[in-house]
Amino acid sequence: MKELTNPNWIKVKGVLFLVIGILSALILILEQQSFKTALLLAISVWCFCRFYYFAFYVIEHYVDPGFRFSGLWSFARYLMSKRRL
Repeated sequence: MKELTNPNWIKVKGVLFLVIGILSALILILEQQSFKTALLLAISVWCFCRFYYFAFYVIEHYVDPGFRFSGLWSFARYLMSKRRL
């Protein structure tokens, strides 16, 4: 598989991880406990972990090497600043 290097596609991939995690968590809340619920929880946790990795490692190493994040709030401020992704 070819390595993803386009900054725009890297950003889309990160946002998709976040969206999938949020949707999985919402479905989990609406469902009763079952195998399906456990699977959705696993997907949700995995996606949030991938978003965290995206927010720090991918942005700092591939999108904006000059910016260092100190936490998720720092990342949120970065997204809202003029120095956007």
